[in-house]
Amino acid sequence: MRCVVWFRRSFLSCILLVFSLVSTAVLAQSSLQYKLGPGDNLRVSVFGEEDLSGEFEVDGNGRISMPLIGVVDLQDRSLREAEAQIVAMLLDGYLRNPKVSVDVLNYRPFYILGEVNEPGSYPYRAGMTVLNAVVLAGGYTPRADEDDITIQRGPEAADPDGDGQPVKPTTIVLPGDIVRVKERFF
Repeated sequence: MRCVVWFRRSFLSCILLVFSLVSTAVLAQSSLQYKLGPGDNLRVSVFGEEDLSGEFEVDGNGRISMPLIGVVDLQDRSLREAEAQIVAMLLDGYLRNPKVSVDVLNYRPFYILGEVNEPGSYPYRAGMTVLNAVVLAGGYTPRADEDDITIQRGPEAADPDGDGQPVKPTTIVLPGDIVRVKERFF
């Protein structure tokens, strides 16, 4: 009897742990859902239609050009939204039941400016933090204020006069972000 009670408790504990992990992952994914933009390289697969599938680069206006359907605006769309848009366009007189998958092959770069040894554009790597970005850029200069770092993200990154949001060294950097390390004043 003790064995049955122990098994039930263990089984319920395992189910609660799995549910907790899954819900945490879903919340994390939805809060940092990737939005497509200029410079992203994509693989669009239309299942059963090799001539419609291929690799595409999102142009400066946030668009790709596909066979049959032409220009597809993907600016600031998630991968699932991009898939739905392509399906809708293919349903409009081209295919009966298209199955589409969109994957990012290469993300657009991020930028780091200010008081780092090698400011510029760098290729994005998944899971990168502000501290990783600083290391890629050759570290801080002697004038850097390590406690005054900002990120401009999304549409905000298009504003050259924008200040960005203050961040910590552990903040995640996303493709297209502009990281600024400010100068300290003695």
